[in-house]
This record gives sequence, structure tokens and C-alpha cells, in this order.
Amino acid sequence: MTSQEKINELRSQLELFLERLDHLDPEKTSVEDVDQLILMIEKIEKELG
Repeated sequence: MTSQEKINELRSQLELFLERLDHLDPEKTSVEDVDQLILMIEKIEKELG
């Protein structure tokens, strides 16, 4: 995977993360929802490393 492809993939993942974050209702957010967001961030961090 080229550097540009990697950047594009990370950008897509970050956009997905932000979209999910924007749609969360703090009153209805479960621990599982937060766990999924944390897993998304961990995946992005792993791909950056």
C-alpha cells in the first residue's frame, strides 16, 4: 500500500469515526457504543504505527 493509499484509508476511517460520534445521543449511549469507538481509534493508531 502506498503512502497516499494509506492516508486515504485513514482519512476514511476518521470520517466514519466522526460521523458515528456526531450521531451519538449522550442520553442513550451505552458502554458498548463507547467500546466500539475506542476499538476504531485503536485500529487507526495501529495503522499509523
